[in-house]
Amino acid sequence: MAKMLYQGHGSVRFKMNDGTVIYLDPYAGEGYDLPADYIFVTHEHHDHNEVDKMPHAPNCRVVTEKDAIRGGQHLTFNFTTFQVRAVEAYNSHHKKTECVGYIFLLDGKKVYCAGDTSTTAQMADMAKMNIDYALLPIDGVYNMGPAEAAKCAAMIGAAHVIPVHMAPGQLFDQQKAEQLDVPNRLILHPGEEIEL
Repeated sequence: MAKMLYQGHGSVRFKMNDGTVIYLDPYAGEGYDLPADYIFVTHEHHDHNEVDKMPHAPNCRVVTEKDAIRGGQHLTFNFTTFQVRAVEAYNSHHKKTECVGYIFLLDGKKVYCAGDTSTTAQMADMAKMNIDYALLPIDGVYNMGPAEAAKCAAMIGAAHVIPVHMAPGQLFDQQKAEQLDVPNRLILHPGEEIEL
């Protein structure tokens, strides 16, 4: 099974069974020691795109929102051992054409990384996707807050909901994380790794 390391803020590292290492929105925390095979960036804000923070494996591929949206369409990437689908991410601080979320299919598990967003039209469709983990921002400043994120979680219907991007300039905020009032909440602390 793939492993997911929460690094803090909106930063995550996945390591698949075959050893493939994938970083999402590198910026915060620790755990940048493993060479990246793939790096995914949801948008170009400085707290999501430090793509040189870790060593790069030969042929490392960096995928940004510019790669993920073509002609207004969100693309799906089929790699040798995993799949990634780009989905909408937007709000008053983030343009629909400049931000994406990603749904990863890793070793049989689906992980939705929402990026910087509030409620999107696509979230209602995600209930059919049987998502295992949904990582939702809850800062309530540049993204939706905990109450709106709880409504999104109900729409998405993921087995587990993980609060991320909790407060500007902070890796983690326990009080804010606990404000996400959903029955399937899973709070991860920076540096905590789980098996998906």
